[in-house]
Amino acid sequence: MSDQEFLLYEVKGRVAIITINRPDKAHAFTIAMLKRMHEFLEKADEDEKVKCIIIKSTGEKFFSAGYDLKEIQGDPENVKQVTTWGRKVNEKIMLMKKTVITQIQGVAIGFGVLMIVASDLRIFANRPKEELYIRLPELIISAFPQTGATLMPLLAFGFTNAKKFLFTGDNIGLQELKNMNFPTRIFPIETIDEDSLSFAKGLCKIQTPFLFFTKIMLTIMNKAYIKSCLDLEDECGKIAYGERKTMKELEDIIQDLYKRYP
Repeated sequence: MSDQEFLLYEVKGRVAIITINRPDKAHAFTIAMLKRMHEFLEKADEDEKVKCIIIKSTGEKFFSAGYDLKEIQGDPENVKQVTTWGRKVNEKIMLMKKTVITQIQGVAIGFGVLMIVASDLRIFANRPKEELYIRLPELIISAFPQTGATLMPLLAFGFTNAKKFLFTGDNIGLQELKNMNFPTRIFPIETIDEDSLSFAKGLCKIQTPFLFFTKIMLTIMNKAYIKSCLDLEDECGKIAYGERKTMKELEDIIQDLYKRYP
């Protein structure tokens, strides 16, 4: 399978569908895939015929296992590329004018979770926890939480749960997500493709200015905060991956961050 086949793009009616198609690697994202995802999001946002976007994956086992760790292990330049393009993808999902729906029918890990949280609406398959859960394992696998890995859980789940998910790396099943009012819709896995498309087409019936401006107003209200938080993640990531610091040096850096990010 070629790199171009790892992400697929099609338009049905007024709905653009971006499909993650790397099942043999649990739909893990390479740098090339991140760039292509960003390209497809821009393409959909600029297409006058498109009013809504669905992001989904092939198969039933995984939505996405996040970043392809083999590509970034021991390669600082690739780590930089991943954090740059991972942030661009999640920023685009959050800040673009068109509604983005994620369709989740399997496990989501790391960056896979961040795309779900960044999206406007989420459609889950009705499956037990052993078959469908989300997980943020960054700290557990010694990866610094960037590209929205602290911001977006905070926005979606609140202060306490964001800390719980990040510090423990626990698997969070559908019932727990329901308790936090996270799913927009839950459909049977047998019909989730048809049901998700039908739901998206229903959104497309909303008058275009009403649909676009509602998201844009909410985005503008939070835009400065979102960008500031992503900048903070990037700055802390550079320090964390940099030269070893003493406790005193870390304390001084933390105090400076408190002053510059009020």
